[in-house]
Amino acid sequence: MKRLILLAAVAFFALPAAAQMQEAFPSYIQVNGRAEKEIAPDEFYLQIIINERDSKGKISVESQQRDMIAALKRAGVDVEKQLKMANLSSEFFKKNTSVATAKYQLQLGSSAMVAKVWQALDGLGISNVSILKVSHSKIEQYKAEVRVEAMQNARQSAATLAEAIGQKIGKCFYIYDSNNNVMPVFYDNMAVMRSAKAMGVAEDAAVDEPLDFKTIKLQYNVQAKFVLE
Repeated sequence: MKRLILLAAVAFFALPAAAQMQEAFPSYIQVNGRAEKEIAPDEFYLQIIINERDSKGKISVESQQRDMIAALKRAGVDVEKQLKMANLSSEFFKKNTSVATAKYQLQLGSSAMVAKVWQALDGLGISNVSILKVSHSKIEQYKAEVRVEAMQNARQSAATLAEAIGQKIGKCFYIYDSNNNVMPVFYDNMAVMRSAKAMGVAEDAAVDEPLDFKTIKLQYNVQAKFVLE
């Protein structure tokens, strides 16, 4: 008997706590919102490495640098703004012979220019060229737009589901942004180089044709909770 009275008392005192909990955590709906966008890159970052070993020591790094800069200027590159030296080093190998190496980073604004520069450098015997990354000049603007779209999609999903049960959504009281924004893009540098060379073998007008670069995929996922009214 005492046990039943005790259980009843516990239940009686638990009612206000349950009511407060219900008020603090009202009926709500939890949804996920997702949005993505693919954009063609307009910024291309190349790494160029000049090494005396490539010419078997016959042409100095300084001479190759001069030839490279001249070729880039002929191709329409503003070397003062677009070309940066990453490092200049000297390595020692067998028989105490020193081999100099110069590393550059080059920023270009179109895939057609990438093909043009790749061909020009290959014509000089500079084949150690690789793509570091690609980007877009308005990447931050596009990121913000996709993030907003993901949240709008979450709200629309919540409203649709609430309407299915004869209710409406109220204010949003929880948002979680997973920040899955930019999907990495990887390139087969040898394949790009072969494509650039193939264009060079064709007629000269082909130099202005763009290489087939992958698009940049922006992707956002958000989780949101809305009050059900």
